[in-house]
Amino acid sequence: MTATDPALTALAQGWSALALLHGGIETRIERALQAGHGLSVREYSLLDVLSRQHDGEGGHLQMKQVANAVVLSQSATTRLVTRLEDRGLLERYLCPTDRRGIYTDVTEAGLELLAEARPTNDGALREALDEAAKNPELAPLVRAVESLHATAPA
Repeated sequence: MTATDPALTALAQGWSALALLHGGIETRIERALQAGHGLSVREYSLLDVLSRQHDGEGGHLQMKQVANAVVLSQSATTRLVTRLEDRGLLERYLCPTDRRGIYTDVTEAGLELLAEARPTNDGALREALDEAAKNPELAPLVRAVESLHATAPA
């Protein structure tokens, strides 16, 4: 394959469209969350991921798992956890079965803020997808995202 190979060009264009869609969605959600709740997209995502933990087997996430879920490095995730802990939205505690492990839970204040912010997040996401669907290059990606939601387990 050469640099001007049509398959490579199409692949690069598809990647560019995906990056454009992601950037547009993230920008819209970021603005809405900041304006309405003083949260960044990453902070919201972290609160959301951690709020889904449970006390059953495998219910608490290790920092590496949290980092993967919010698409950040472990060190960036740790800094983010610290910032939210300083705001009273998260709390850390030692794992009861392995004193080397540290878990992070969402506080009541964090759960309240998350509940208030969820409609803002969801509305901004819907608006961003609706806007992107008007662009012929992005419309197929929007349909793909929407079909993932339609097939997700309840």
